[in-house]
Amino acid sequence: MNIIHTNLPEVMIFEPTVFGDARGFFFESFNTRRFAELTGITVNFVQDNHSRSVHNVLRGLHYQIRHPQGKLIRVIAGEVLDIAVDIRKKSPTFGQWAGTVLSAENKRQMWIPPGFAHGFLVRSEYAECLYKTTDYWMPEHERCILWSDPAIDIDWGITSAPLLSSKDDEGKLLADADVFG
Repeated sequence: MNIIHTNLPEVMIFEPTVFGDARGFFFESFNTRRFAELTGITVNFVQDNHSRSVHNVLRGLHYQIRHPQGKLIRVIAGEVLDIAVDIRKKSPTFGQWAGTVLSAENKRQMWIPPGFAHGFLVRSEYAECLYKTTDYWMPEHERCILWSDPAIDIDWGITSAPLLSSKDDEGKLLADADVFG
């Protein structure tokens, strides 16, 4: 497994070693010991989530203000642009974002640690995402930052309005959002 570092030191992309032949392929998608060796982080994943979204759906930017979740994201069908935003007020990278394309083809995964907001845009006909979390989903603590906040200025690479949930459409600007101290 190879680590690709992003402009946000805590956000990492993992590129697995894939073994393939005429029958198909095999790769280890997660190994606790190897993750700790590569990152210096010991994680305890407590929940696995699976989402399916159609083309041009944008989900995010989501986070939990209490019981923050670390997330390990991968795509098993299609392609997304996956984004992490640092929302730790005391961080030197507060308000900055990192992004990468995750796809069934490239088999990459992105680690988004607690203290970061997360979102993705579906760039294929549809996409299925699997993600592991380090804490349980607690809707009462969930928050959403507006995907198009000009202060963050994420380059989503889109020319038309994305498909949004009402929650995502009503996200707060970073300046007005609950953030981590």
